Amino acid sequence: MSPNSDLDLHSALAWPFFEPRHRELAAGIEAWCRANLSHVEHDDVDATCRRLVRELGAAGWLKYGVGGVAYGGNGDTIDTRAVCLLRETLAKHSGLADFALAMQGLGSGAISLGGTHEQKTRYLPRVANGTAIAAFALSEPEAGSDVAAMSLSAREDGDFYVLDGDKTWISNGGIADFYVVFARTGEAPGARGITAFIVDADTPGLEIAERIDVIAPHPLARLHFAGARVPRSQMLGAPGEGFKLAMRTLDIFRTSVAAASLGFARHAMAEGLSRASSRKMFGQTLGDFQLTQAKLAQMALTIDSSALLVYRAAWLRDQGEQVTREAAMAKWHASEGAQQVIDAAVQLYGGMGVQSGTAVEMLYREIRALRIYEGATEVQQLIVGRDLLKAHAAEVIKDAAK
Repeated sequence: MSPNSDLDLHSALAWPFFEPRHRELAAGIEAWCRANLSHVEHDDVDATCRRLVRELGAAGWLKYGVGGVAYGGNGDTIDTRAVCLLRETLAKHSGLADFALAMQGLGSGAISLGGTHEQKTRYLPRVANGTAIAAFALSEPEAGSDVAAMSLSAREDGDFYVLDGDKTWISNGGIADFYVVFARTGEAPGARGITAFIVDADTPGLEIAERIDVIAPHPLARLHFAGARVPRSQMLGAPGEGFKLAMRTLDIFRTSVAAASLGFARHAMAEGLSRASSRKMFGQTLGDFQLTQAKLAQMALTIDSSALLVYRAAWLRDQGEQVTREAAMAKWHASEGAQQVIDAAVQLYGGMGVQSGTAVEMLYREIRALRIYEGATEVQQLIVGRDLLKAHAAEVIKDAAK
């Protein structure tokens, strides 16, 4: 079954989380996907991603990931619900299209949040119209989940900073026009000594050291910095404030990772229903068996509960609330839940489910990385647990003071 099926229409749009503009947006991106993503070529992933960025920009979808109308954005702030709706719908149709949109937002998010007028003017309009590809360079070989352990250094040298070290697992690595790079400037130990910089891809001393192949192909690379001189004017925010800026950026886009997981799960649900309704066995259809019905019911429950968590977090952030715990819950539940839904769809297909190139096999490869990037599931669990303990401690102190 195609993800265009009426069986997976976005019934959640009737929920009070959304405003009329969000419903219009959802209808628009669904129509665009049906017209433009019926077949997405994967033979040359770099070329496909470049094309998708251009097309998404020309269609006006990338502006939702940029903050500031004056800089090409859709509004003065990033509408988290809009970004989530776009990612959910794109992921339902094409993992690469979702990737192309998501990395534009993540790669430029720190500029939207902490950039100067000059920096925003130079970079954000090109991100929004798809003429420049952005990338977010945070992870290192020994600093993934433990971001504060990063070792890439940025040393002051007059009006420049000199960067030395490596970044890895960098999405859009090799095709990006610029990278938002987080480096250790040493104002204080750990997270307090990290600063963000905008580094153009043609900066001398920056090279693509290695292209990385993964099970759901997309542009990915290890970057090597050897004496790369970056003008002080390319610093984002204040020295030593890079970690906070990175976390603020992730707080916006972590919820959208959950939305993409939801899109993959909806596609898998459509495929599972098609298989259950059409597969003949033992004189009846697969869907006539109670075990199949129970499996489909569990898939539906997982999807709806994920959607509630995703759009609760998105709505709260759009109201100006701090959503670290809610975003972590959404990503944790939606990515793990989508893995379960897709696995169930593969099981319904039997041997065909693991045949290369089938929809459920591709979904099985697509979903796996979402349980890791922008904070692995285990990290989300720690975030939720620590936040609960912090809130409890605050309540105890409050009660004691009465």
